[in-house]
Amino acid sequence: TKRRVSPAGVFLLAGPARGGDGSALTAITCFTRGLDLRKEREDVLCPANCPLWQFHVYGNGVYASLSSICGAAIHSGVIISTGGPVRVQSLPGEENYPAAYANGIQSQALTRWASSFSVSSSVALAAAGQPVSTARPSTGKRPKKPLEKKTGNKECKADIAFLIDGSFNIGQRRFNLQKNLVGKISVMLGIGAEGPHVGVIQASEHPKIEFYLKNFTTAKDVLFAIKEIGFRGGNSNTGKALKFTAQRFFSMDNGSRKGIPKIIIVFLDGWPSDDLEEAGIVAREFGINVFIVSVAKPTPEELGMVQDIGFVDKAVCRNNGFFSYQIPTWFGTTKYVKPLAQKLCTHEQMLCSKTCYNSINIAFLIDGSSSVGDSNFALMLEFISNVAKAFEISDIGSRIAAVQFTYDQRSEFIFSDYTTKEKVLTAIRNIRYMSGGTATGEAISFTNKNVFEPVKNGPNKNFLVILTDGQSYDDVRGPAAAAHKAGITVFSIGIAWAPLDDLKAMASEPRETHTFFTREFTGLEQIVTDVTRGICRDFLDSNQ
Repeated sequence: TKRRVSPAGVFLLAGPARGGDGSALTAITCFTRGLDLRKEREDVLCPANCPLWQFHVYGNGVYASLSSICGAAIHSGVIISTGGPVRVQSLPGEENYPAAYANGIQSQALTRWASSFSVSSSVALAAAGQPVSTARPSTGKRPKKPLEKKTGNKECKADIAFLIDGSFNIGQRRFNLQKNLVGKISVMLGIGAEGPHVGVIQASEHPKIEFYLKNFTTAKDVLFAIKEIGFRGGNSNTGKALKFTAQRFFSMDNGSRKGIPKIIIVFLDGWPSDDLEEAGIVAREFGINVFIVSVAKPTPEELGMVQDIGFVDKAVCRNNGFFSYQIPTWFGTTKYVKPLAQKLCTHEQMLCSKTCYNSINIAFLIDGSSSVGDSNFALMLEFISNVAKAFEISDIGSRIAAVQFTYDQRSEFIFSDYTTKEKVLTAIRNIRYMSGGTATGEAISFTNKNVFEPVKNGPNKNFLVILTDGQSYDDVRGPAAAAHKAGITVFSIGIAWAPLDDLKAMASEPRETHTFFTREFTGLEQIVTDVTRGICRDFLDSNQ
């Protein structure tokens, strides 16, 4: 018996058994995969007593090449657990591999893989004295216990591109350690259909997309895909790869989702061999949050070789410390996995994304009638300030406006007046209580015309938050319907004697989630979070 090594580094035994065409059967292990074979058609010998629960099988009839050959053979009924000969036929990749339960093995679903294989038995092989399977062929039926849908971490919706260093600078060994780190972060994120999606691009002489956001939606599949990435070598042209990723990776066709933060996390061993500043500018223009993870940063002696020692600050989304991370070495990186994953899930910090935090206009319509009183009016202003604090206010981000009403209306400030959070909060504090009657309908019409009309063609989504403590003397339904028709999402907040029917009539659909009520003005503090979450929920829903 001769011993040889497979391309995957697994020792294989080539015994005296012969295939149907007279060629020697290649003895393989329980876990040899289709991609470990190099011939288009090969006759192999599976061992006996493979542990069925350890098999990784993807597909039904046609299997993704990262599947175990022996697992696929048992699943399809070609052999049983006692092992035996299998003919493996290489096939092109498929768009979808369905999940199916058969012969004690639950295969998994997989979206798109580069290559496939099928398995079959052979009369000639059986005639050579090898056992023939009596297992039932796959029916495609699932087990009695239904499969759980992998929804993922819904609190961390993000589209994340890992831009890994594949240059000669990092080398093969550290490249593998880098892949392990990326895999662990992916698991920690909680990948799933309704959670974060990830893809990988390798930076070297020329950037290469290893897989897209749409290819895999489970951590297990992502781990397999990362494991299969080969080291390319070449210069560390990180700037070139970053620009390429920003321009081409995040498209709808490639799986990018509307209203979800777009993130590129760049792993860099040492320093880049090209310029990152232009690439960082391009990424910001595309609304992408760039993180730089520097590993083994240049020593003082090596700094003379770096084109621009400030390359990190020029590439990241914002030079505020949040978007850069330093790791001293590729060894022992497990302790950095959780803090990195937490950064990627902190949506309110993603200042370069078009998200609910930096892409909306909120106008507050404030009841200044006599029934409110000075102290309660101050509580309303405090509520407005707390809501405003949650958003990233700037000339290219979110904007805030305020209108106070009684029988009359007064624009306290409009969207174009203040472009920083500090100035907005100061303007809110300076609002003076009017006192008077209550004409909420006219106030809605006034706000629609004077506050929202000037920004109706702008990029931001428009929200109106109405605060009132009593019955309006005029009709609210007609003006509210006009606001809804103009694309303004209305939240109505009632205090004390505000009638619920009017609150619901003013609110957007579904009215139950856009209507709030508190008996006391002090209760406004308790609904700040609900209102901000409701605004973000509507923003995401409108971008689906």
